[in-house]
Amino acid sequence: MPPLRLDASAPGFEKDFSAFLGRNRDTDENVDRVVAEIVADVRLRGDAALIHYTRKFDRFDTDAAGLRIGEAERAEAAAKVPPAEREALAFAAKRIEAFHRALLPRDVDFTDSTGTRLGARYRPVDAAGVYVPGGTAAYPSSVLMNIVPAKVAGVGRIVMVVPTPDGVLNPLVMLAAGIAGADEIWRIGGAQAVAALAYGTQSIKPVDKITGPGNVYVAAAKRRVFGQVGIDLIAGPSEILVVADASNDPAWIAADLLSQAEHDPSSQSVLIAQDRAFADAVVRAVEGELKTMKRAEIARQSWRDNGAIILVPDLAACAPIVDRIAAEHVELALEMPAAEALSQKIRHAGAIFLGRHTPEAIGDYVAGTNHVLPTSR
Repeated sequence: MPPLRLDASAPGFEKDFSAFLGRNRDTDENVDRVVAEIVADVRLRGDAALIHYTRKFDRFDTDAAGLRIGEAERAEAAAKVPPAEREALAFAAKRIEAFHRALLPRDVDFTDSTGTRLGARYRPVDAAGVYVPGGTAAYPSSVLMNIVPAKVAGVGRIVMVVPTPDGVLNPLVMLAAGIAGADEIWRIGGAQAVAALAYGTQSIKPVDKITGPGNVYVAAAKRRVFGQVGIDLIAGPSEILVVADASNDPAWIAADLLSQAEHDPSSQSVLIAQDRAFADAVVRAVEGELKTMKRAEIARQSWRDNGAIILVPDLAACAPIVDRIAAEHVELALEMPAAEALSQKIRHAGAIFLGRHTPEAIGDYVAGTNHVLPTSR
Protein backbone atom coordinates (compact mmCIF):
# COMPACT_ATOMS: atom_id res chain seq x y z
CA MET A 1 0.00 0.00 0.00
CA PRO A 2 1.57 3.35 -1.06
CA PRO A 3 1.84 6.30 1.33
CA LEU A 4 -0.49 9.28 1.35
CA ARG A 5 -0.39 11.48 -1.76
CA LEU A 6 -1.08 15.22 -1.58
CA ASP A 7 -0.97 17.90 -4.24
CA ALA A 8 -0.50 21.48 -3.06
CA SER A 9 -2.24 22.70 -6.24
CA ALA A 10 -5.39 20.66 -5.66
CA PRO A 11 -8.56 22.38 -4.34
CA GLY A 12 -8.81 20.17 -1.24
CA PHE A 13 -5.14 20.34 -0.28
CA GLU A 14 -5.54 22.52 2.82
CA LYS A 15 -8.13 20.24 4.35
CA ASP A 16 -6.17 17.07 3.55
CA PHE A 17 -2.86 18.58 4.68
CA SER A 18 -4.35 19.74 7.98
CA ALA A 19 -5.72 16.23 8.55
CA PHE A 20 -2.27 14.80 7.85
CA LEU A 21 -0.67 17.17 10.37
CA GLY A 22 -3.31 16.28 12.94
CA ARG A 23 -2.68 12.56 12.85
CA ASN A 24 -1.90 11.09 16.25
CA ARG A 25 1.20 8.89 16.00
CA ASP A 26 1.31 8.26 19.74
CA THR A 27 0.59 4.71 20.79
CA ASP A 28 -1.46 3.04 23.52
CA GLU A 29 -3.29 5.43 25.84
CA ASN A 30 -2.63 2.99 28.68
CA VAL A 31 1.09 3.76 28.57
CA ASP A 32 0.80 6.56 31.14
CA ARG A 33 -1.05 4.31 33.58
CA VAL A 34 1.54 1.54 33.28
CA VAL A 35 4.40 4.02 33.63
CA ALA A 36 2.84 5.63 36.71
CA GLU A 37 2.68 2.21 38.40
CA ILE A 38 6.29 1.38 37.54
CA VAL A 39 7.62 4.75 38.71
CA ALA A 40 5.71 4.47 41.98
CA ASP A 41 7.01 0.94 42.49
CA VAL A 42 10.63 1.98 41.96
CA ARG A 43 10.22 4.86 44.40
CA LEU A 44 8.77 2.47 46.97
CA ARG A 45 10.96 -0.64 46.58
CA GLY A 46 14.12 0.65 44.90
CA ASP A 47 16.51 -2.10 43.84
CA ALA A 48 13.92 -4.83 44.40
CA ALA A 49 11.65 -3.24 41.82
CA LEU A 50 14.53 -2.91 39.34
CA ILE A 51 15.40 -6.58 39.79
CA HIS A 52 11.74 -7.52 39.22
CA TYR A 53 11.36 -5.51 36.01
CA THR A 54 14.73 -6.61 34.66
CA ARG A 55 13.60 -10.21 35.07
CA LYS A 56 10.17 -9.48 33.59
CA PHE A 57 11.09 -7.33 30.59
CA ASP A 58 14.70 -8.26 29.82
CA ARG A 59 14.52 -11.94 30.80
CA PHE A 60 17.58 -11.55 33.00
CA ASP A 61 17.73 -12.70 36.61
CA THR A 62 20.18 -10.87 38.86
CA ASP A 63 20.66 -9.51 42.34
CA ALA A 64 21.25 -5.84 43.21
CA ALA A 65 25.02 -6.13 42.72
CA GLY A 66 24.48 -7.55 39.23
CA LEU A 67 22.50 -4.52 38.09
CA ARG A 68 25.74 -2.60 37.64
CA ILE A 69 27.99 -3.47 34.71
CA GLY A 70 31.53 -3.53 36.06
CA GLU A 71 34.73 -2.41 34.37
CA ALA A 72 35.89 -5.94 33.55
CA GLU A 73 32.56 -6.90 31.99
CA ARG A 74 32.48 -3.68 29.97
CA ALA A 75 36.03 -4.20 28.72
CA GLU A 76 35.40 -7.82 27.78
CA ALA A 77 32.40 -6.85 25.64
CA ALA A 78 34.15 -3.85 24.06
CA ALA A 79 37.11 -6.00 23.07
CA LYS A 80 34.87 -7.86 20.61
CA VAL A 81 34.49 -4.79 18.37
CA PRO A 82 36.50 -5.07 15.12
CA PRO A 83 39.24 -2.45 14.49
CA ALA A 84 37.37 -0.63 11.70
CA GLU A 85 34.34 -0.05 13.91
CA ARG A 86 36.54 1.04 16.82
CA GLU A 87 38.13 3.64 14.55
CA ALA A 88 34.72 4.80 13.35
CA LEU A 89 33.43 5.37 16.90
CA ALA A 90 36.60 7.23 17.90
CA PHE A 91 36.35 9.37 14.77
CA ALA A 92 32.73 10.25 15.50
CA ALA A 93 33.50 11.04 19.15
CA LYS A 94 36.24 13.51 18.18
CA ARG A 95 33.92 15.33 15.77
CA ILE A 96 31.08 15.47 18.30
CA GLU A 97 33.46 16.81 20.95
CA ALA A 98 34.82 19.52 18.64
CA PHE A 99 31.37 20.71 17.62
CA HIS A 100 30.02 20.83 21.16
CA ARG A 101 33.06 22.70 22.46
CA ALA A 102 32.14 25.39 19.95
CA LEU A 103 28.61 25.44 21.44
CA LEU A 104 29.70 26.04 25.05
CA PRO A 105 27.89 29.14 26.37
CA ARG A 106 30.04 32.05 27.43
CA ASP A 107 29.67 33.88 30.72
CA VAL A 108 28.33 37.43 30.60
CA ASP A 109 29.60 40.19 32.90
CA PHE A 110 28.93 43.90 32.32
CA THR A 111 28.00 47.14 34.04
CA ASP A 112 24.92 48.91 32.72
CA SER A 113 24.19 52.64 32.41
CA THR A 114 23.13 52.90 36.08
CA GLY A 115 26.43 51.48 37.27
CA THR A 116 24.85 48.15 38.18
CA ARG A 117 26.96 45.10 37.49
CA LEU A 118 25.01 42.25 35.88
CA GLY A 119 26.05 38.85 34.65
CA ALA A 120 25.35 35.23 33.99
CA ARG A 121 27.61 32.31 34.80
CA TYR A 122 27.18 28.88 33.23
CA ARG A 123 28.06 25.85 35.34
CA PRO A 124 27.54 22.11 34.72
CA VAL A 125 25.11 20.01 36.73
CA ASP A 126 26.68 17.64 39.24
CA ALA A 127 25.26 14.44 37.76
CA ALA A 128 23.56 13.46 34.51
CA GLY A 129 21.73 10.28 33.59
CA VAL A 130 21.87 9.03 30.02
CA TYR A 131 19.30 6.60 28.68
CA VAL A 132 20.54 4.39 25.85
CA PRO A 133 18.07 2.18 23.94
CA GLY A 134 18.93 -1.49 23.90
CA GLY A 135 15.75 -3.33 23.03
CA THR A 136 14.67 -3.60 19.38
CA ALA A 137 17.93 -2.00 18.28
CA ALA A 138 21.17 -0.80 19.85
CA TYR A 139 22.48 2.72 19.32
CA PRO A 140 26.15 3.33 20.17
CA SER A 141 25.74 6.67 18.40
CA SER A 142 23.27 7.76 21.11
CA VAL A 143 25.91 6.98 23.72
CA LEU A 144 28.29 9.44 22.07
CA MET A 145 25.61 12.05 21.38
CA ASN A 146 24.60 12.26 25.03
CA ILE A 147 27.77 11.57 27.00
CA VAL A 148 30.35 13.50 24.96
CA PRO A 149 28.50 16.84 25.32
CA ALA A 150 28.11 16.20 29.06
CA LYS A 151 31.85 15.63 29.34
CA VAL A 152 32.53 18.79 27.35
CA ALA A 153 30.25 20.71 29.73
CA GLY A 154 32.16 19.37 32.72
CA VAL A 155 29.44 17.23 34.33
CA GLY A 156 31.01 15.51 37.33
CA ARG A 157 29.17 12.17 37.26
CA ILE A 158 27.63 10.54 34.21
CA VAL A 159 25.35 7.56 34.77
CA MET A 160 24.34 5.44 31.80
CA VAL A 161 21.41 3.03 31.81
CA VAL A 162 20.85 0.50 29.05
CA PRO A 163 18.61 -2.56 28.89
CA THR A 164 20.43 -5.82 28.15
CA PRO A 165 17.82 -8.33 26.94
CA ASP A 166 18.74 -11.86 28.02
CA GLY A 167 21.76 -10.35 29.78
CA VAL A 168 23.65 -9.79 26.54
CA LEU A 169 25.86 -6.71 26.36
CA ASN A 170 26.17 -4.94 23.02
CA PRO A 171 29.92 -4.62 22.30
CA LEU A 172 29.56 -1.37 20.34
CA VAL A 173 27.50 0.24 23.10
CA MET A 174 30.05 -0.79 25.73
CA LEU A 175 32.93 0.52 23.62
CA ALA A 176 31.13 3.80 22.97
CA ALA A 177 30.54 4.22 26.71
CA GLY A 178 34.26 3.79 27.31
CA ILE A 179 35.25 6.23 24.58
CA ALA A 180 32.71 8.82 25.74
CA GLY A 181 33.55 8.43 29.44
CA ALA A 182 30.54 6.98 31.28
CA ASP A 183 31.28 6.79 35.01
CA GLU A 184 28.61 4.18 35.80
CA ILE A 185 26.62 1.77 33.64
CA TRP A 186 23.50 -0.03 34.84
CA ARG A 187 21.72 -2.84 33.00
CA ILE A 188 18.22 -1.42 33.37
CA GLY A 189 15.82 0.06 30.85
CA GLY A 190 12.30 1.33 30.38
CA ALA A 191 10.34 3.49 32.78
CA GLN A 192 12.04 1.78 35.71
CA ALA A 193 15.45 3.09 34.62
CA VAL A 194 14.14 6.63 34.34
CA ALA A 195 12.57 6.37 37.80
CA ALA A 196 15.81 5.07 39.28
CA LEU A 197 17.78 7.97 37.81
CA ALA A 198 15.23 10.51 39.05
CA TYR A 199 14.60 9.24 42.57
CA GLY A 200 17.53 6.94 43.26
CA THR A 201 17.51 3.48 44.82
CA GLN A 202 19.60 1.70 47.42
CA SER A 203 22.35 1.26 44.80
CA ILE A 204 21.87 4.15 42.38
CA LYS A 205 22.27 7.75 43.46
CA PRO A 206 19.84 10.15 41.76
CA VAL A 207 20.95 12.56 39.03
CA ASP A 208 20.11 16.16 38.22
CA LYS A 209 19.17 15.73 34.57
CA ILE A 210 18.15 12.85 32.30
CA THR A 211 18.81 12.78 28.57
CA GLY A 212 18.59 10.26 25.76
CA PRO A 213 16.01 8.68 23.46
CA GLY A 214 13.74 5.75 24.20
CA ASN A 215 10.38 4.20 23.43
CA VAL A 216 6.97 5.53 24.46
CA TYR A 217 7.39 4.18 27.99
CA VAL A 218 10.69 6.00 28.40
CA ALA A 219 9.18 9.22 27.03
CA ALA A 220 6.18 8.94 29.35
CA ALA A 221 8.46 8.30 32.33
CA LYS A 222 10.60 11.35 31.52
CA ARG A 223 7.44 13.44 31.35
CA ARG A 224 6.34 12.10 34.73
CA VAL A 225 9.64 12.74 36.57
CA PHE A 226 10.22 16.19 35.07
CA GLY A 227 10.42 18.64 37.95
CA GLN A 228 12.10 16.11 40.20
CA VAL A 229 14.91 16.21 37.62
CA GLY A 230 15.59 18.13 34.44
CA ILE A 231 15.14 16.40 31.10
CA ASP A 232 16.35 17.13 27.59
CA LEU A 233 12.98 16.83 25.83
CA ILE A 234 10.00 14.54 25.31
CA ALA A 235 10.93 12.82 22.08
CA GLY A 236 8.22 11.38 19.87
CA PRO A 237 8.66 9.07 16.87
CA SER A 238 11.47 9.94 14.42
CA GLU A 239 10.75 12.12 11.39
CA ILE A 240 12.42 12.99 8.11
CA LEU A 241 11.27 15.38 5.41
CA VAL A 242 13.15 15.37 2.10
CA VAL A 243 12.80 18.17 -0.44
CA ALA A 244 14.15 16.80 -3.71
CA ASP A 245 14.17 17.79 -7.37
CA ALA A 246 14.17 15.44 -10.35
CA SER A 247 17.97 15.59 -10.76
CA ASN A 248 18.43 13.28 -7.77
CA ASP A 249 18.87 9.54 -7.96
CA PRO A 250 15.50 8.14 -6.77
CA ALA A 251 17.29 5.26 -4.99
CA TRP A 252 19.30 7.72 -2.88
CA ILE A 253 16.18 9.61 -1.86
CA ALA A 254 14.40 6.34 -1.07
CA ALA A 255 17.26 5.29 1.21
CA ASP A 256 17.14 8.65 2.98
CA LEU A 257 13.39 8.38 3.57
CA LEU A 258 13.81 4.91 5.04
CA SER A 259 16.66 6.00 7.31
CA GLN A 260 14.06 7.09 9.86
CA ALA A 261 11.20 4.79 8.85
CA GLU A 262 13.25 1.80 10.03
CA HIS A 263 13.35 3.16 13.58
CA ASP A 264 9.74 2.57 14.54
CA PRO A 265 6.34 1.90 12.95
CA SER A 266 5.26 5.33 14.21
CA SER A 267 8.14 7.14 12.45
CA GLN A 268 7.30 9.50 9.62
CA SER A 269 8.94 10.02 6.22
CA VAL A 270 7.79 12.78 3.88
CA LEU A 271 8.92 13.65 0.36
CA ILE A 272 8.25 17.07 -1.13
CA ALA A 273 8.77 17.07 -4.88
CA GLN A 274 7.80 19.11 -7.91
CA ASP A 275 8.06 16.40 -10.55
CA ARG A 276 5.33 13.73 -10.41
CA ALA A 277 7.34 11.20 -12.44
CA PHE A 278 10.30 11.60 -10.07
CA ALA A 279 8.03 11.10 -7.04
CA ASP A 280 6.68 7.91 -8.62
CA ALA A 281 10.25 6.72 -9.21
CA VAL A 282 11.09 7.31 -5.54
CA VAL A 283 8.05 5.27 -4.45
CA ARG A 284 9.21 2.40 -6.67
CA ALA A 285 12.73 2.72 -5.28
CA VAL A 286 11.39 2.53 -1.72
CA GLU A 287 9.72 -0.76 -2.57
CA GLY A 288 13.03 -2.04 -3.92
CA GLU A 289 14.94 -0.92 -0.81
CA LEU A 290 12.40 -2.62 1.46
CA LYS A 291 13.24 -5.98 -0.10
CA THR A 292 16.80 -5.81 1.23
CA MET A 293 16.42 -4.12 4.64
CA LYS A 294 16.92 -6.00 7.91
CA ARG A 295 14.15 -3.97 9.54
CA ALA A 296 11.91 -4.06 6.48
CA GLU A 297 8.63 -4.81 8.25
CA ILE A 298 9.03 -1.86 10.62
CA ALA A 299 10.01 0.48 7.78
CA ARG A 300 7.19 -0.77 5.54
CA GLN A 301 4.58 -0.15 8.22
CA SER A 302 5.97 3.33 8.94
CA TRP A 303 6.01 4.23 5.23
CA ARG A 304 2.51 2.85 4.65
CA ASP A 305 0.83 4.36 7.70
CA ASN A 306 2.71 7.64 8.21
CA GLY A 307 4.59 8.41 5.00
CA ALA A 308 3.52 11.08 2.53
CA ILE A 309 4.35 12.41 -0.92
CA ILE A 310 3.56 16.12 -1.36
CA LEU A 311 3.70 17.61 -4.83
CA VAL A 312 4.27 21.38 -5.01
CA PRO A 313 4.37 23.73 -8.02
CA ASP A 314 7.70 25.30 -6.98
CA LEU A 315 10.29 23.81 -4.61
CA ALA A 316 11.84 27.23 -3.99
CA ALA A 317 8.55 28.34 -2.43
CA CYS A 318 7.83 25.26 -0.30
CA ALA A 319 9.19 26.68 3.00
CA PRO A 320 5.69 27.35 4.45
CA ILE A 321 4.81 23.66 4.02
CA VAL A 322 8.15 22.58 5.52
CA ASP A 323 7.54 24.90 8.49
CA ARG A 324 4.06 23.55 9.15
CA ILE A 325 5.39 19.98 9.23
CA ALA A 326 8.30 21.13 11.44
CA ALA A 327 10.14 17.84 11.06
CA GLU A 328 12.95 16.52 13.20
CA HIS A 329 15.19 16.17 10.13
CA VAL A 330 14.87 18.23 6.95
CA GLU A 331 16.98 17.24 3.96
CA LEU A 332 17.24 19.72 1.06
CA ALA A 333 18.48 17.54 -1.80
CA LEU A 334 18.98 20.43 -4.20
CA GLU A 335 21.90 22.07 -5.94
CA MET A 336 23.77 24.74 -4.03
CA PRO A 337 23.08 27.62 -3.64
CA ALA A 338 19.37 26.72 -4.05
CA ALA A 339 19.50 24.50 -0.96
CA GLU A 340 21.11 27.26 1.11
CA ALA A 341 18.55 29.81 -0.13
CA LEU A 342 15.65 27.56 0.82
CA SER A 343 17.18 26.79 4.22
CA GLN A 344 17.23 30.52 5.02
CA LYS A 345 13.45 30.61 4.61
CA ILE A 346 12.82 27.62 6.90
CA ARG A 347 12.10 28.51 10.52
CA HIS A 348 10.96 25.20 12.03
CA ALA A 349 13.20 22.15 11.79
CA GLY A 350 15.29 20.11 14.20
CA ALA A 351 18.24 19.81 11.81
CA ILE A 352 18.73 20.78 8.17
CA PHE A 353 20.97 18.94 5.70
CA LEU A 354 22.03 20.92 2.64
CA GLY A 355 22.78 19.65 -0.85
CA ARG A 356 22.60 16.41 -2.82
CA HIS A 357 25.47 14.76 -0.96
CA THR A 358 24.48 15.47 2.65
CA PRO A 359 22.24 12.58 3.70
CA GLU A 360 20.50 12.79 7.06
CA ALA A 361 22.40 9.71 8.25
CA ILE A 362 25.64 11.71 8.39
CA GLY A 363 24.09 13.79 11.16
CA ASP A 364 23.09 10.65 13.03
CA TYR A 365 26.69 9.51 13.22
CA VAL A 366 29.73 11.55 12.20
CA ALA A 367 28.92 15.14 11.26
CA GLY A 368 29.52 16.22 14.85
CA THR A 369 26.15 17.87 15.34
CA ASN A 370 23.73 16.19 17.73
CA HIS A 371 21.01 13.77 16.78
CA VAL A 372 18.98 14.40 19.94
CA LEU A 373 16.37 16.64 18.32
CA PRO A 374 12.80 17.87 18.87
CA THR A 375 9.98 15.93 17.22
CA SER A 376 6.19 16.08 16.78
CA ARG A 377 6.23 19.72 15.67
